[in-house]
Amino acid sequence: MAQTVDIVRRLVAPLTRTRWFRRLGPRVLPPVERVLARATGGRVQISALLVPSLVLHTVGAQSGRPRDVPLMYTPDGSGRAIVAGTNFAGSRHPAWTANLLAHPDAEITVRGRRMPVHATPIGDDERDAAWARIEAQWPGYRSYERDSGRTVRLFRLQPVRRER
Repeated sequence: MAQTVDIVRRLVAPLTRTRWFRRLGPRVLPPVERVLARATGGRVQISALLVPSLVLHTVGAQSGRPRDVPLMYTPDGSGRAIVAGTNFAGSRHPAWTANLLAHPDAEITVRGRRMPVHATPIGDDERDAAWARIEAQWPGYRSYERDSGRTVRLFRLQPVRRER
């Protein structure tokens, strides 16, 4: 199964770097993910068919309201995850990155399991290693950073224990 997923990733990854995908992806994928999440009780994500995916539960940086967003992640050992604010190579940072900067304590749902995490921005000294790890999973993903004209915000999500 893993071999099949790797082959599909190698075939699909170049398509995600096309102008067509970058134009339609931000408009089409989030609404489709929301409908699918409602229909399956959050158990199925389209993106999870190709890459490890999670739902990030944050608090709005300005509104203070709960916000949920499906994201691709890259495992980083010991239950940690790396997430990248690529925003489909858009010129602006996605809102969820501002939410994490303002409120680094958040929650994620992975394969139906919700858990608390603490988000730490990945510093300049670790960026190349983080991108190498991400691109081992999704080849060419860093091109989103180059094409966006901005430095993509990278975060490490560290699971934390709930206080009882």
